Amino acid sequence: MPLPEVCVCYLLREREGRLEVLLGRKKHGLGQGYFVGLGGKLEPGETPVDAAVRESFEEAGVVIDPADLEPRGQLTYLFPHKPAWSQASNVFVCRRWSGVPRPSDELDPEWFPIDGVPLGEMWDDAKRWLPGVLAGDSVSRTFVFGADLATVVDEPSSVA
Repeated sequence: MPLPEVCVCYLLREREGRLEVLLGRKKHGLGQGYFVGLGGKLEPGETPVDAAVRESFEEAGVVIDPADLEPRGQLTYLFPHKPAWSQASNVFVCRRWSGVPRPSDELDPEWFPIDGVPLGEMWDDAKRWLPGVLAGDSVSRTFVFGADLATVVDEPSSVA
C-alpha cells in the first residue's frame, strides 16, 4: 500500500546580499512547535505541485505560479511506532511568488538566513538534508523515527 503523499515548499529570497528561507512555527497537529516549510497533505486528485501551490497560499498567503516551483526530490518518513504518521514528502524550492507571507491558523512564518536555519527546532531529519537542498541539491532519502516519534533511528538506503 503506498504511503500518503505530502508536499513541502521552501521559499527563498535574497535580502541585503544574503539568501533567506521562509519557515513557519507549526501551531498544532503533526510537528507542533517545530519550524517547518510550507506544505501539507495532497487532496484527492491533486498533484504534488498543485498541493504546494495551495498549501503555500493557505499557510502563508502567498501565490505561487506552478512553473516557479523547483522540484528537489522526495523524502520517505517511516514511523513504525505510529504507522499513521508515515508519509512520502515531495520537496520544492521557490524563488518567485506574489504576496507577503502572513500568519495563518497553521503557522507563523519567519525568514531565516540560510546559514542561520534553526535546525535544532525542526524535525530531527532536517539537519541531514535541508542544508543541501537550500544550497541547490536534490534529495531522495528515507528516515525511520523511533518510539519517541521525534528521533531518527535509521536511514536505510532504500525503502523496502
